Amino acid sequence: MKFRPCIDIHNGKVKQLVGGSLKDEGNQAEENFVSGKSAAEFANLYKKDGLTGGHIILLNAVSSKYFEATRQQAVEALKAYPGGMQIGGGVTDENAPHWIEAGASHVIVTSFVFRDGKINYENLKKLAAAVGKEHIVLDLSCRKKQGDYYIVTDRWQTFTEEKVSTELLHTLSAYCDEFLIHGVDVEGKGNGMEEELIKIISNFDQTKITYAGGISSIDDVRKFGELCQGKLDYTIGSALDLFGGRLPYEKIKKM
Repeated sequence: MKFRPCIDIHNGKVKQLVGGSLKDEGNQAEENFVSGKSAAEFANLYKKDGLTGGHIILLNAVSSKYFEATRQQAVEALKAYPGGMQIGGGVTDENAPHWIEAGASHVIVTSFVFRDGKINYENLKKLAAAVGKEHIVLDLSCRKKQGDYYIVTDRWQTFTEEKVSTELLHTLSAYCDEFLIHGVDVEGKGNGMEEELIKIISNFDQTKITYAGGISSIDDVRKFGELCQGKLDYTIGSALDLFGGRLPYEKIKKM
């Protein structure tokens, strides 16, 4: 179990957003924090502290007027820490090789693989052919519906038919190196974790999984370790003092 750092970029700035609040129309989102530092400055910090496997997420659609500013921030962060971070946001089989060449260790993918509510195996195979499964992280971020967790796409707004389960993880692990799973309904709210989700995904230990959502204290980190039996990695965003929260980054990085 280890801490994975993050850099979320929206409208050309490093931000922390409330989960599920992001809308492409008008480039709107409910913001927890907007940093005055560049993505590259955060990448340099993580590099200095020896933190690997973190993720950079581009939160603007390609059609957005802010996309180029967001993309440039991501490029500079990868230059600052080549091989040290993963990248996601609008990744396809066509642009994935460019991100790997730019310095990303992995590309993180959701919408390209989950189309029309289902897994698009053709796209998944094209992605694996483009960069190799060893460079792929599948983002299975999910929300609860009728007692089960379903993968969501389109800025976490659209439910797919795919339910998060050990069976699904087993099937998809043939095409990726890792999974990233956000508990979207608690993301950015600091009101606790998706404990049931953590238990479900920690039952699968064939592929590395990073969980995000609701961890906001040292006690939460300890409880998370107990819930997952130390099998999962975790990331923390808006709760960290780096992003305006109360949880000391210096303590977390040492844990």
